[in-house]
Amino acid sequence: MERGIRIALLGECMIELRGQLFGTMQQYFGGDTLNTAVYLARLAADGGIEVAYATELGTDAFSEAMLRAWRDDRIDTSLVIREPGRMPGLYTIQVDETGERTFYYWRDSSAARHYFDGASSPLEDALGTLDALYFSGISLAVLSRHGRERLFKCAERLRAAGRQVIFDNNFRARLWPGLADARAWYERAFACCDLAMITLDDNQALYGLPDAASAIRHACALPPGEVVIKRGAEPTLVRLAGREPIAVPTFPVAKVVDTTGAGDSFAGGYLAARLQGQGPEVAARSGNKLASIVIQHAGAIIPREAMPVFFFA
Repeated sequence: MERGIRIALLGECMIELRGQLFGTMQQYFGGDTLNTAVYLARLAADGGIEVAYATELGTDAFSEAMLRAWRDDRIDTSLVIREPGRMPGLYTIQVDETGERTFYYWRDSSAARHYFDGASSPLEDALGTLDALYFSGISLAVLSRHGRERLFKCAERLRAAGRQVIFDNNFRARLWPGLADARAWYERAFACCDLAMITLDDNQALYGLPDAASAIRHACALPPGEVVIKRGAEPTLVRLAGREPIAVPTFPVAKVVDTTGAGDSFAGGYLAARLQGQGPEVAARSGNKLASIVIQHAGAIIPREAMPVFFFA
């Protein structure tokens, strides 16, 4: 039997609390690369795409519940490290009447920060089985300097073997000691990836660019052969090496409930199409469609029954 495509996504998943301050709150979980892994697995598992998630968790009940949920979504958890005495980080979400969010984090002792602390990691041991690796600016930020170097070694080995590396620029200033430090690590990430997912606002903030137009020019000049520029409700831009960017319209939404996970779900939809051989324009439509559905629900990960039935055309 022909082997399918295997992609690993690396990052941090946290406990999520959503609701009223000092009132009723619902518990769930989320994290940028984990959200993408869930949507990618839901859309592409039947298309021969094997999705694995690499992170570190504890042996506590919250960690165990996360793993069960991921397996239910057909995510391979063999790259997850379990470490007694450590736990996932935690965050709360407050959502205003327009669906925009405010986050509060408790992640300094998050288990995911320690993924590369050992002599080797499941991700490093499994590199020979992978066709693609996906990580984000948040993945970089939560790792130690030593962990980032190990991650870049993984990326270099995969590219040397003709495999694909994908980087999402998710930038959170509060996770970095300063812009200069963040920019240095981002430059290395852009230099070692084949596909860059760019949230335009994040790119503008990271590089101190004066307006959206200059942020687009900057993104289009980045080294990866494929650059996808997410602009909220504005058309998505896709730039392939040597070509002018193409604009792919988003889908109008009458009422935005919660924008949490919009970019992460877009990435899942985009990769589901690209990894199954579709072109970038079809992939961008796939990502835009999924994101338009996700923002009509509360939380980063919508119920499975709310997922669209996708076809690529």
